[in-house]
Amino acid sequence: MTKIIVDGTEVEVPAEFTLLQACEAAGVEIPRFCFHERLSIAGNCRMCLVEVKGGPPKPAASCAMAVRDLRPGPNGEPPEVMTRTPMVKKAREGVMEFLLINHPLDCPICDQGGECDLQDQAMAYGVDSSRFHENKRAVENKYIGPLVKTIMTRCIHCTRCIRFVTEVAGVPELGAIGRGEDMEITTYLESAMSSELQGNVIDLCPVGALTSRPYAFQARPWELSKTESIDVMDALGSNIRVDTRGREVMRVMPRTHEDVNEEWISDKTRFIWDGLRTQRLDRPYVRENGKLRAASWPEAFAVIAERIGATTPDRIGAIAGDLASVEDMYALRELMTGLGVTSIDCRQDGAALDPKAGRATYLFNPTVAGIDTADAILIVGSNPRYEAPVLNARIRERWLTGALKVGVVLGDQPDLTYDYDYLGAGTDTLSEIADGAGSFARVLADAKRPIVIVGQGALARSDGAAILARAAKIAADTGAPAGEGEEPWNALAVLHTAAARVGGLDLGLVPGEGGKDVAGMLAGGMEVLFLLGADEIEVPAGPFVIYQGTHGDRGAHRADVILPGAAYTEKSGTYVNTEGRVQLANRAGFPPGDAREDWSILRALSAVLGKPLPFDTLAQLRSALYQAHPHFARLDTVEPAPAEHVAALAASPGNVDKAAFVAAVGDFYLTNPIARASAVMAEMSALARARRGEATGTHG
Repeated sequence: MTKIIVDGTEVEVPAEFTLLQACEAAGVEIPRFCFHERLSIAGNCRMCLVEVKGGPPKPAASCAMAVRDLRPGPNGEPPEVMTRTPMVKKAREGVMEFLLINHPLDCPICDQGGECDLQDQAMAYGVDSSRFHENKRAVENKYIGPLVKTIMTRCIHCTRCIRFVTEVAGVPELGAIGRGEDMEITTYLESAMSSELQGNVIDLCPVGALTSRPYAFQARPWELSKTESIDVMDALGSNIRVDTRGREVMRVMPRTHEDVNEEWISDKTRFIWDGLRTQRLDRPYVRENGKLRAASWPEAFAVIAERIGATTPDRIGAIAGDLASVEDMYALRELMTGLGVTSIDCRQDGAALDPKAGRATYLFNPTVAGIDTADAILIVGSNPRYEAPVLNARIRERWLTGALKVGVVLGDQPDLTYDYDYLGAGTDTLSEIADGAGSFARVLADAKRPIVIVGQGALARSDGAAILARAAKIAADTGAPAGEGEEPWNALAVLHTAAARVGGLDLGLVPGEGGKDVAGMLAGGMEVLFLLGADEIEVPAGPFVIYQGTHGDRGAHRADVILPGAAYTEKSGTYVNTEGRVQLANRAGFPPGDAREDWSILRALSAVLGKPLPFDTLAQLRSALYQAHPHFARLDTVEPAPAEHVAALAASPGNVDKAAFVAAVGDFYLTNPIARASAVMAEMSALARARRGEATGTHG
């Protein structure tokens, strides 16, 4: 630590801190446009000028000068930095005057209005007139895709967007052409950007040059109610803020959580909101003579009660979908238990994960933040760029330090935005590594903090259990032993794709004694199937299907009775992310029409079926849930699971087939009912398909 005096206050900061960071640590706010904590230093806006005592007789850019670069005073006094002197004030006002020479007077019609860094800082450092009377520069707007709208005349060339797509997203499609007054930010060929994280440049842009195209002219920030929530588009559990006006979601923004998503979110998370409005189920339906007709809640419940009363518990099955909250799945489990039903499953894709084997066998045990210290990663049957883009960016961030080696076992060779060793396509390669053969096996053996990422593409196969056992063996055999005071390092990392999956496994939503899993239920023998938002499966003709969900998707098309539920923004629910972190999503709006929260529908149905659930309010439900599963009450914590479970799993190998691994997510933009109802996601999916067609030389 180094002592430094900022405006007369002495503080101790790390020597590698920039002067800007040191001033912030001292509680002094420094204006900036180009500087960002997670991007490289550009030093080109000059708004962060400060005066350094004993330094050159001119202001210094505080973002580009480190504390270690300062000289002590003549008698060994700590270096001194001043941020409020007349020199600094005049310098910042001069910089602001230069920035506003060409900036258009768009504030009344700019979507950034009310959230604009330039607007805010012009209030503090601007003057009421300009000395420049020449014509303002104008720049043609660029097309960079359906997500980000450009008004490039507003651009102040901070280059944050360029640095983000190059360094964080790893898809360097933005750059600068020209020099001086002729400099322009562009995609060169003006084609749509292909990154799954491109929407983050909207948050990074300090002016209104890059704004949200779907949100353009929809609302002003002061009109919106802001609710902190959790994303369910993948299993990472990114922290988000849902902005609503009335009962409509207007946009989704990221919240900072260093251990989960830092401050980034994927494009699917950000732009999914139009799918919350369309194709919604807003009233119960009952199928009569082959056609669905609108019905009342008592009518729908009466039909369900009649069908359930006419069958036996062994011919009833329940499947929980990928977006269900813990509360919803708990109510479903309690209802099915009351009816004597043992055929219940939360694994729509048939992944070979069993809570009886221990919690460590289905969690991302090294944790998401653990990637920051990993020195070797083996990716098996997964494409993390599509399955969890923000987590993939974290792997890239670690890879950029040069301290990480990555190996991939997958049927194809995807662009993950970082270099990796392609080891093979399937189980033969995995078995070799498990036996300690091959160069990457030595990399894992020498690593102190290795991670073995296993995707659902490897687990949702007939030999998924044997593949998981081999991955567990690799994880158990690698990694340095824990030092004194350290937690033991568990290298097995199961990367889920469904937000509800870990919560469902924690609840034990798997077949009981004599029960059938999803494949068994769909194979035949079931007379009644209850689908709680399960839309990723094809239900054959035969069983009577009760579908409870939000959208007119696959499950609703097959249903005999439809019960309209609430989307994740319309209810308060608990979700457990892929690393086992319990997080709470708050209600931002209300479901449309007669739709209700899922747990309350199940509670009402249970009374009609003569098996009333022992709770009437969400608080009572959570009280019962926490009593049965105490870890759900410990929000925002990751409880380490015993590593012995992984060792036990490694000792139970099985037979594997030779088929190559196929990643679980083929189309990133259309993975769930909300996404498939979104026009924005449909457009992005079409662009991605066209891009893949060009890459392979095919058309269609």
